[in-house]
Amino acid sequence: MIMTKENKFIEKNDLIAFEVYAKNRKNIRKELVEFKKNRRVSIGPYATFYFESFETMLAQVQEMLHIEKGGDEQLKDELNAYNPLVPKGKELVATLMFEIDDPILRSNFLGKVGGIEKTVCIEIGKEKIKAVSEKDVDRTSAEGKASSVQFLHFNFSEEQIKKFKDSSNLIIIKIDHNLYSHSTKILKDTRSSLVRDFI
Repeated sequence: MIMTKENKFIEKNDLIAFEVYAKNRKNIRKELVEFKKNRRVSIGPYATFYFESFETMLAQVQEMLHIEKGGDEQLKDELNAYNPLVPKGKELVATLMFEIDDPILRSNFLGKVGGIEKTVCIEIGKEKIKAVSEKDVDRTSAEGKASSVQFLHFNFSEEQIKKFKDSSNLIIIKIDHNLYSHSTKILKDTRSSLVRDFI
């Protein structure tokens, strides 16, 4: 999957022609699964971070256009929705999903963890990079219910990027809500993939 990403912004000319995509879709999606493998981090029993990139967002736009066949009008909406989730060079961007199969358990859990997105951070040594929610919609309702899908940005300084790239530093991703407090180490292969977002 060869894609230009220097502009950190998906444009129409980054897309594969509709017919070409349809013909090669199976292989493209297989390659994407392989690419995304090291960009997935589970934390605790319910939460999974899917770290986004130019490639994952371009694939999402391409797939939505393939499924809905809305042409240029749809493309405009898709670019507006997904371009903010392309890392801009000094950040990591993640989709955080709370995946609970049981609908009653899911509803009960989400109803109690409003604001959980504000308790997420990446730790490098003693430094904390706090998650900042994507501002498209409010992900916690007025009643205090959390959305099962959160879009989060982690904004790094130059010094923090250097520390992230230094393999001797331990990197932890953490959710520290009083009803859901879990952390996990970011492993070597994941780290190697995420380092590429700092360009």
